[in-house]
Amino acid sequence: MPPSSTVAPDTAHAPPAARLAAFAALMADETRAVFLLSLLDGRAWTAGELARQAGVAASTASEHLGRLITAGLLAEERQGRHRYVRLADSSTAQLVESVAAHALPGRDNPHTLRASSASSAMARGRTCYDHLAGRLGIAITDAMERRGLLLMGSGFTLTDDGLDWFGSLGIPLPKAKGRRPMVSSCLDWTERKRHLAGVAGAELCRVALAEKWCVRIGSERAVKVTEAGERELHRLLGIDADTLR
Repeated sequence: MPPSSTVAPDTAHAPPAARLAAFAALMADETRAVFLLSLLDGRAWTAGELARQAGVAASTASEHLGRLITAGLLAEERQGRHRYVRLADSSTAQLVESVAAHALPGRDNPHTLRASSASSAMARGRTCYDHLAGRLGIAITDAMERRGLLLMGSGFTLTDDGLDWFGSLGIPLPKAKGRRPMVSSCLDWTERKRHLAGVAGAELCRVALAEKWCVRIGSERAVKVTEAGERELHRLLGIDADTLR
């Protein structure tokens, strides 16, 4: 669920149906949709970068960003003369990814070789805000379940062995409950299955990138598993390298 701050001030006291319609309208614009999908890489972007990504004028981008910031979907950061924006939080990222899961597969087929290659790379592996997604994310999630590290029932839960496994990687997970769940699931828009998210998913992604098990490719949020990553994922989780290619 998105945080309550995502309701625009002028609809805060409106009936629930009107508030839902107003919220949905924020995403029912192609320029704003480009911004939200681009920001799923977890990084902060400038207004100019997003304007170029969407192919719109800077003034147009600024207007759309203002609406998304006011609604609480984006957070704003200033550094010197530059203004950066990012997704407000992980729940916003999961909301965008879940909506994309319903809207994109089978309805957004690429029409050029370049678009097809980019789409294939995104499907193989990518970051979803701060955790791993695509076939890579699903392979890790399924392998964790097979090894008894993760329970995937009505919700995701780490077992005691799972907690020990993260500890063996030098990732001590917090025992006390924080604002963000230690483990959660996120619906993958290319695989239509759920992958690991939450603090555990974010920390695993951080280690994978820091240890160069995965590297970012291109300007999109696609990632590629390195040879070192193939060896480690096979050693740690028994994942076959062919699954990751």
